[in-house]
Amino acid sequence: MLEDIGAQGSKLKVEGSKLKAEKLKDKSTKLDIENMKFKAESQKRVKDERQIKSFGFENLEVWDRSVDFAVRVIDLVESLDTARKHFRRLEQIEASCSSISMNLAEGKGRYSKKEFVQFCYIARGSLYETMTLLEIFKRKEWVTEEDFLTIKTQGLQIAAMIKGLINSLYSSMETNDLFLNIQAQSLAHSTLRND
Repeated sequence: MLEDIGAQGSKLKVEGSKLKAEKLKDKSTKLDIENMKFKAESQKRVKDERQIKSFGFENLEVWDRSVDFAVRVIDLVESLDTARKHFRRLEQIEASCSSISMNLAEGKGRYSKKEFVQFCYIARGSLYETMTLLEIFKRKEWVTEEDFLTIKTQGLQIAAMIKGLINSLYSSMETNDLFLNIQAQSLAHSTLRND
């Protein structure tokens, strides 16, 4: 009889363990389903965000850095404390630093790569204008050397990125021109054969 009770106790323990395992499996399955739902929702949200953010210029790292640069310069300008308020210069630097990213965006939205290159040059000019005004502010001791050097480092990085973008656009235009020349020569050659 004691053996029967022991065997029944062991059997109950095994059944209890099986029941716990089934419950854990059910919980695990539920968690897996919840994870799959979460992943699907996340993927849909990312897809929706991509559809919302469909402007081509937003994919340009140089544009993004130019926006950060403008924010930093504007923050610096807003913190200036001079004896006189130099509104014209302050407005000018705010306009020039904002113009960098705006010209990159406008150029990206143009029809041809040639136009895009032109807007890249305008953006670079706005960067140079911004750096010149900051140099004046530094010499007037309106900005610290440290702030100037931090912004100058960012400016140099953006200048290099704009140069790289211009070179890339020229390279792709040359490749396209080469392809068109080969195509025209092939067409001319086939026309001569048919005559």
